[in-house]
Amino acid sequence: MLRASIEAEMQRDAAGIQISNVNGWHSNTQMIDWGGEAARALAYKAMTMADEQTIDAKSVQKSRYSWVPEMWANVSGQGDSNQYHFHPGSFWSAVAYVDDGYEGSYDPALGGELQLLDPRMPMVRLTAPDLRLLDDEGEAQRNEILVRPKTGMIVMFPSWLQHAVRPFKGNGTRISIAINLIAALSS
Repeated sequence: MLRASIEAEMQRDAAGIQISNVNGWHSNTQMIDWGGEAARALAYKAMTMADEQTIDAKSVQKSRYSWVPEMWANVSGQGDSNQYHFHPGSFWSAVAYVDDGYEGSYDPALGGELQLLDPRMPMVRLTAPDLRLLDDEGEAQRNEILVRPKTGMIVMFPSWLQHAVRPFKGNGTRISIAINLIAALSS
């Protein structure tokens, strides 16, 4: 269902828009409207995930906030990527993979990983490049986390976290859906 809605929108608006994408196709941000029931169900899933990871410090029993979703689709082919960026104005962001594009291959040379960058680390490394912070297991913290997409996977992260997508080198077509959740005071 999601794939069919995305393919129909690509036919309707073949140019798409350019934001962080380097090549590839990026839909408008109104997928909640044109994506049908499957898109609304995915948005609900993301909102449920956000509820599980968020607490309203002034109303612990029942949050005063609700989520306003914003969604769009990305379709990437060989060589396509996304530049580092973040999502100002949102609280949570997520990416859901409709098709990872790897066509069943586990070859790491195909690239296309989601990169999550800890914004503290560039400054730490500028002042003392050989020092690392330790994690709770006593290991050096990574300043960049790479996530290899899998069809059906949803990755959620705080919207202030810088992220990018490394160049995708597979022969398949990657289809992903980005979701922003904006916190709004409930009336």
